[in-house]
Amino acid sequence: MANMVVKSQIELVEQKLASSVKELNQYLNHVTILSLKEEIQGEESDYALLLSNLRRLAVFCEEGLDACRVISGTEPFRKAAAERTLYRIYHQCIEEFYNPKHDLWYEDSRSAYTGRNAIKYRKAAPQSIEKLISSMESDFQLMREELQFYETDYVTKMTQSQ
Repeated sequence: MANMVVKSQIELVEQKLASSVKELNQYLNHVTILSLKEEIQGEESDYALLLSNLRRLAVFCEEGLDACRVISGTEPFRKAAAERTLYRIYHQCIEEFYNPKHDLWYEDSRSAYTGRNAIKYRKAAPQSIEKLISSMESDFQLMREELQFYETDYVTKMTQSQ
């Protein structure tokens, strides 16, 4: 029974990461700092950092997606490897989405009560970036809700087994 829960989580995360990777790469393959400057006047260094955050997120999501594909395609299903992967995805992909390295956006915790998007920008961001992040937010929220368990439980299990 527990194997089925973990397997379904791997499959869900694989689907959501595939969608996010596609969106991120499509955006990153077509955007430049100059095109962002045309959208809204701002500092070039801020645009470079925004793109850096997105590239970092894309890499983490691609790595997570690859790991999910390997695990879901392996027979017999390896629950321990799947749990380790889900833990890593939670801490790399989901945490990076809500708390990016360069701290150019953040999660407004009150957004759950207002029904609005949770991501707020510290400085005005180009509309295309806001649209991209907004379009991925529901997938990341769903993954976070499914994987929040791994934030503490996986570590607890590992320390108890040692």
